[in-house]
Amino acid sequence: MNLFTDLRGVVVEALDQMSLAGELPAGLDYRNVAVEPPRDPAHGDMATNAAMVLAKPAGMKPREIADKLAARLTDPRIASAEVAGPGFLNLRLSPAVWQGVITTAIREGKAFGRSDIGRNQKVNVEFVSANPTGPMHVGHVRGAVFGDALANLLDFSGHDVTREYYINDGGAQVDVLARSAYERYREANGLEPEIREGLYPGDYLIPVGEALKEKYGESLLDKPESEWLVELREFATQAMMEMIRQDLAALGVRMDVYSSEKALYGTGKIEAAIERLNSLGLIYRGVLEPPKGKLPEDWEAREQLLFKSSAHGDDVDRPIQKSDGAWTYFAPDIAYHWDKIDRGFDQLIDVFGADHGGYVKRMTAAVKALSDGRVPLDVKLIQLVKLYKNGEPFKMSKRAGTFVTLRDVVEEAGADVTRFIMLNRKNDAPLDFDFAKVLEQSKDNPVWYVQYASARVHSVLRRARDSGIDVSDQALIGADLGAISHPAELDLARKVAEWPRLIEHAARAHEPHRVAFFLYEIASDLHSLWNRGNDDTSLRFVQDGDSATTQAKIALVRAVGVVISSGLAILGVTPAEEMR
Repeated sequence: MNLFTDLRGVVVEALDQMSLAGELPAGLDYRNVAVEPPRDPAHGDMATNAAMVLAKPAGMKPREIADKLAARLTDPRIASAEVAGPGFLNLRLSPAVWQGVITTAIREGKAFGRSDIGRNQKVNVEFVSANPTGPMHVGHVRGAVFGDALANLLDFSGHDVTREYYINDGGAQVDVLARSAYERYREANGLEPEIREGLYPGDYLIPVGEALKEKYGESLLDKPESEWLVELREFATQAMMEMIRQDLAALGVRMDVYSSEKALYGTGKIEAAIERLNSLGLIYRGVLEPPKGKLPEDWEAREQLLFKSSAHGDDVDRPIQKSDGAWTYFAPDIAYHWDKIDRGFDQLIDVFGADHGGYVKRMTAAVKALSDGRVPLDVKLIQLVKLYKNGEPFKMSKRAGTFVTLRDVVEEAGADVTRFIMLNRKNDAPLDFDFAKVLEQSKDNPVWYVQYASARVHSVLRRARDSGIDVSDQALIGADLGAISHPAELDLARKVAEWPRLIEHAARAHEPHRVAFFLYEIASDLHSLWNRGNDDTSLRFVQDGDSATTQAKIALVRAVGVVISSGLAILGVTPAEEMR
């Protein structure tokens, strides 16, 4: 139930009536007509811009439209419609509307706020996709949490979501991994490892070396690289992917599909994707102008096979095959996205690190060309995370060798705290993560503040039950909510009513951080009402000797709990039932 959508329907119906009565021209486009919370709550419960956006196409003054529209808004839920400023229309709703929202939230429970705006469209969310060369680092944490929460949000809003991990196992980095594992294999056999420059130095490969010894004994020690490289590459990659799966599980992230880059080679899939672009006249041989600044590694001052990505919004055309016939890194990525399109997805979302910013336009152009513009691609860039402890930079992980691992972060802060804090900034904004601050118990720590609100909801319910009051959902649904009349109580109910609207806006924008922000706001409103009860006993949730009033107030608290629980579930955080 999206109350704002419902009231927009009422406004549109009144506009249609005005059109039929000759008060508005026929055929006006209502797409930009909105009903939303006013910027200043003192102006009312909702506001519509209908008169403002229709004035120019109607050839009328905004206030003239607003006055006529106000007179036609006779829906019983609307207590008053007031014209303000140049033609905004502020709506005030009757208290019964907000009381009804409380009942609806309890009745619908986990389904409250769910939407069908996705219309069961198939959406592929590809995220993390780290090279299988070691444990996941702190940069992967944010991308993993963002991708997982976005998938949850899209599922909650009616999309058919697939979480996918693209294993980058087709490049030279897996050869480096195999050579690094071989040195740990030599170490397991009592030899001094030669961790030369360019190899992976982390201790995480020691168990891989021991596993190789268990499997091969000493049989590989005297063999040349050409005889063991391919086999060790496969062995080490599988070991790293198992480690990555465990890292993701520690963070509460699961994938539906793992796709391999290596599986694209030698199967004709890359060739098929390039032929698809060629059939559209987008592949040609040419020489690119040298780019400004640092030259990318795939640029050559020679004739190459090029993709005319500039025809679909890119700044320049892109090489897909080098002069020696080898594919560039871009070619298998084109094939991979062609495969996703071929699998029938209606929308693609890629979650990349900030260092992939230059990749966005070329990949978007490729998907647009491959799908004839049918399948949109949204690339979300994840900015860096800076780790601190008591204001000091957090030390690097010995196990990883050069970086802080995902496990370091989760073991230090916990999965719930880590997930919430990683989502408490927009994905393209840098984030500072101070282990001391994210664990402190204060209003300045958003995860603690929201969890404290969750715990308070459960505490109130327990106290009421201990007083012999029936606070089952069935009882609360049937409670007389007339006692919910104080402005502070109605404000909290209004916040509950915003939840379905927030979900739709966040899902359309692909911005799960909006959920985290909203949870902090509704938690703040609950805490504020709780604190007001210290001075005004009539606002306390449990009214001794008055079970009917207590049930009404507990219903409001329970509705807030429904929203907090659902919001935390989208973020992948377990709601707290008590705080210690």
